[in-house]
Amino acid sequence: MEDAYKLYKSQYKKAKETLDILEKQKAEINFNLKTNPACPNLHKNLRDINMDIRITLNEIEHVESNIQDCELRHNASIS
Repeated sequence: MEDAYKLYKSQYKKAKETLDILEKQKAEINFNLKTNPACPNLHKNLRDINMDIRITLNEIEHVESNIQDCELRHNASIS
């Protein structure tokens, strides 16, 4: 149980770090789009980043659920 909990916590931390990086990249793309709104490469990059953000948010949600399950099982075993 402890190993799974540590693994989930590690996955959560890594996903949050990834999300931070993706958000910074998205902000940079949005900034560049203000100066060059017709650039197809920037629009493609923005779509890709938005998809990566959605995937990462889903991963975070899944890991949070796993962490909660571990905590509930741990609390139930203590009682």
